[in-house]
Amino acid sequence: MPYKDHGKEESLLDVALNHGITLDHACGGNCACTTCHVWVKEGAENLSAMDDDEADRLDMAADLQLNSRLGCQAVITKPGKVVVEIPAWNRNYVSEEH
Repeated sequence: MPYKDHGKEESLLDVALNHGITLDHACGGNCACTTCHVWVKEGAENLSAMDDDEADRLDMAADLQLNSRLGCQAVITKPGKVVVEIPAWNRNYVSEEH
């Protein structure tokens, strides 16, 4: 799959955008905001470990949960199913299409 500078290569954000799934990312996937905040419902074991920068940024996210990740930072590292939910408050919070 081609990488298009959407966060880290093969991140949830990169994969979503490459498949036509809108996931807001006001900072361009640079771990400088929380607009790509998602809740990982299944497959967390298939994702990269959270680093300190992502954890610090997530502290500012609304409705933070134990399964919260930033789509631009969570990289798919193993084959398998990964299911995420985009929080309702986050959908259309910031949209680069408007």
